[in-house]
Amino acid sequence: MAEPRTELTIRALVLGVIITVAFTAANVFFGLKAGLTFATSIPAAVISMALLRNFRDSTIQENNIVQTVASAAGTLSSIIFVLPGLVMIGWWTGFPYWISFLICALGGILGVMYSIPLRRALVTNSELPYPEGVACAEVLKVGSPGEDATAAGIEESRVGLMAVIWGSIVAATFAVIVATRVFASDVAQYFRFGGEKGSVTGFDFNLSMALFAVGHLVGLWVGVAMLLGAVIAWAWGVPHYSALAAAAGAAADVAQATWSHQVRFVGAGTIGVAAIWTLAKLVKPVASGLRSAMAASRVRKAGQLDSLPRTEHDIPIGLVGIIMVACFLPIAWLLGHLSIQSGLGAHMWTLIVGGLIYCVVMGFLVSAVCGYMAGLIGSSNSPLSGIGILVVIGAALLLVFGIKPLMAPGNEKGLVAFALLVTSVVFTVAAIANNNLQDLKTGQLVDATPSKQQWALVVGVIAGAAIIPPILDLLNHAYGFAGTPGADPAKALAAPQAGLISALAQGVIQNNIDWSLIEIGAGIGVVLIVLDEVLRRTTKSAHLSPLAVGLGIYLPTSATLMVVVGALAGSLYDKRAERTAKPESAKQLGVLLASGMIVGEGLIGVVIAAIVAFSGMDAPLALVGSDFANAAVWIGGIAFVVAMLVLYRWIEGVARRTAIA
Repeated sequence: MAEPRTELTIRALVLGVIITVAFTAANVFFGLKAGLTFATSIPAAVISMALLRNFRDSTIQENNIVQTVASAAGTLSSIIFVLPGLVMIGWWTGFPYWISFLICALGGILGVMYSIPLRRALVTNSELPYPEGVACAEVLKVGSPGEDATAAGIEESRVGLMAVIWGSIVAATFAVIVATRVFASDVAQYFRFGGEKGSVTGFDFNLSMALFAVGHLVGLWVGVAMLLGAVIAWAWGVPHYSALAAAAGAAADVAQATWSHQVRFVGAGTIGVAAIWTLAKLVKPVASGLRSAMAASRVRKAGQLDSLPRTEHDIPIGLVGIIMVACFLPIAWLLGHLSIQSGLGAHMWTLIVGGLIYCVVMGFLVSAVCGYMAGLIGSSNSPLSGIGILVVIGAALLLVFGIKPLMAPGNEKGLVAFALLVTSVVFTVAAIANNNLQDLKTGQLVDATPSKQQWALVVGVIAGAAIIPPILDLLNHAYGFAGTPGADPAKALAAPQAGLISALAQGVIQNNIDWSLIEIGAGIGVVLIVLDEVLRRTTKSAHLSPLAVGLGIYLPTSATLMVVVGALAGSLYDKRAERTAKPESAKQLGVLLASGMIVGEGLIGVVIAAIVAFSGMDAPLALVGSDFANAAVWIGGIAFVVAMLVLYRWIEGVARRTAIA
């Protein structure tokens, strides 16, 4: 029987919403500027523990509610990968508040509801690593050792907390020095072969301790798979397609353009096939999850809820269905409203019914795939924009075959806007499911009540949906987006994913997309699926996740290579830990050290984002000019290596001393 305890409280919800405002603002700005967002779960958990520890009845589960609210809203900021596309194509001039709010809120709530049966399939009955969920749980545990802890347990918590703190301090300090430009942010080099119009390639190691830590958490084989993807992209894809183009110019510019406009679509094809394969493998566990949810609902109706273990306390499946239907109605209104606005009123009911079915079915499918990817490599590294590419292509193709033949030429912009609206809703569902399952994994590890976490997720979604539209509107008016009619290229925010997805919608509807790239990626995906199955059946632990390889192709090397390095370092550390008196405790300290690095860089990232936003300068903390760039690469690279060696030698020594004690 589940004992009552402090968990879903007003103060936890309020604190979560307050943290949400700061983190969401930073995520929206950085996401539009650099195409990257950061996970907010762990920084929110650290802030929560610091603020709530003075309350006598505060618990680890209450701190978990705070991070759940904040992380849901932070993840919702991923809508910036699609929604600005409506401004870029000239359909909107700003972000109408209530329409933008409804897109975010309705899609987000659907994502929460979809994640309820998926929780049983992908969290409760799954061996997926959930690196960020595990890291967040470890941070919560070392910050909340509990009243009944033994002397040995208290000492382990103290040592674990020190690992988190020192990891945080070193990562935060390094990030601050990078912001001063005394240390370079990355070590990158691009090459050209065969003359001034020959093929190009290159690499980019981002000097990010958070990415290094993610590599430690995801493990060796996911790192190897991502490395294979990077090799496919940069040893074959970029050199091959740049040689065909025979473009002159700086090697770095040509390489990035080739990867962005061609190789990335190969990666999207690989991710698409891997996603379909993942879905096929999830049919049985998802069906089992639905059956167990219905069984739990029958027990609840019989008045025997207390007889169920706490992990079975989901929002009742009947109420889940009612909430989903309540979301479908305003989504239908949004689709009808855009149909009339775009001059497609003659086909309004076809668009409403077809769009709603697409949102419902595709939303559930991408929720399952994104949840699986989050469990595999973490929410921060899950290729949401790759899923967005597949969703927008699907929506645009349906419009091309179902509506375009019935229309007079010249109204293609309305079809593009409709495709982007549908994609925005599905994308929001996917983003929230991608994050929620990570949070529910954290909850499982700290003995949280799933239903209370699920309600906290709904609160987080509504809070994020309320704050995102005005932030987007502010940034649109202050900077504009690259490629938007009338935007100043000198100060416009890049918004790379939104530009890519809106260009895809236009390309499909106007029939000028290169399908061969996606087909090649799909072929690579099929080969990888076969290879992965062979490895799993013929070896003890070797595997090659097709999704992780697709990620390596699709993501820039600045987001993958340091993860690979971290995976190799983490594997080496774990092997050395096996030789200690308490191998599992030693490995756990490595996880906590990695968690601390993510905490430190995440928290300082919020602070730096605020300074950048309020100063109006690109590098307000810079202490040196561009002439110091070459020296900064050497100094930063050497400092990064030394810092990692010192941290890992220190934590290994701590593990040995703790084992002896």
